[in-house]
Amino acid sequence: MPLDYQSAGVDYHRIDALKIRAQQAARGTARHLAVHGAQEIASSRGESAYVVEAHGVLLASIVECLGTKALVADAMRALSGRSHYDTIAQDTIAMAVNDLVTVGAAPISVHAYWAAGGSDWFSDVPRMEDLVRGWQAACDVCEVSWGGGETPALAGVVAPGSIDLAASCVGIVPSRAHLTLGDSLRVGDAIVLVASSGIHANGVSLARKLAHSLAQGYATPLSDGRRFGDAVLDPTVLYPPVLKALWAAKVLAHYCVNITGHGWRKLMRHAADFTYRMHRIPQVPEVLAFMQREGQMDAREAYGSLNMGAGFALFVAPADVAATLAAVQAAGLAAWHCGVVEAGPRRVLIEPLDIEYAADELALRG
Repeated sequence: MPLDYQSAGVDYHRIDALKIRAQQAARGTARHLAVHGAQEIASSRGESAYVVEAHGVLLASIVECLGTKALVADAMRALSGRSHYDTIAQDTIAMAVNDLVTVGAAPISVHAYWAAGGSDWFSDVPRMEDLVRGWQAACDVCEVSWGGGETPALAGVVAPGSIDLAASCVGIVPSRAHLTLGDSLRVGDAIVLVASSGIHANGVSLARKLAHSLAQGYATPLSDGRRFGDAVLDPTVLYPPVLKALWAAKVLAHYCVNITGHGWRKLMRHAADFTYRMHRIPQVPEVLAFMQREGQMDAREAYGSLNMGAGFALFVAPADVAATLAAVQAAGLAAWHCGVVEAGPRRVLIEPLDIEYAADELALRG
């Protein structure tokens, strides 16, 4: 059977329904901010990070988890001799900080949540040292302070020998002009896609399901000679340096999207009715091309679930395209001018593949 998220145990229709219900309940709690002399930036609700203004400072916050990539690291250890927890530490932090920068916030602090299936997990000293070292290294890249965390042993909740990794992060938006909540998004804006490193930490359930169906599992060679499992474990790109490079170039994006779960459908995350016409697609990383081919995924399923080589999207004024591309390159990443924002119904059109995603295929707002 063709590979898809639902067959891998992830049903976004059910998950997103809870998100919407939670947003509806959460909205009424904003009144409590006044007790502290603060107020919410209401348009941040439903975005990837929540923003409040307290005593003249714009604070953004987020919590995110790694997902199931730790299971791939555990499986690959027998093949590689490495724990890989240094790189999945980066993945975990990336899941948080990459969401944070979508609202125009520079991350300043991060907290760790490492919940193991029992105390025995913490007896593996090399694995623990890799986790700590990788976490610190990712903080250094993002120029954030690691404030602390929680390390519970949750026998009966987390599977024995496994760990659930998550991170929370706080950031500062320099000014209201730096907010990228879509208030400035307009017809004619250019869509610049920034390269991913591969699968990142989304779609890993699909990768795991595919590995179980392959005769050589994670050891299956790709066309570039690498093993499938090694490619899946390539760490997620940390995008905060891109935000800082844009600011240094005097570019203020109108909107930003972290392309994670829901794939390119995320390009229509903004609540307004716009059509996002994509006239170009980046080269697909080999690990994702392999998943699409071996998993018998058609292009619509692949681009609707995976990043397919584009990990982040910047919506900028047409006059800022050249400066945006240069800034991203200065941050060490590739980027492409791939689309335009048009008047019309809320949808994503990927012209080279003749794909259309309609508004009802991305329901994230309550």
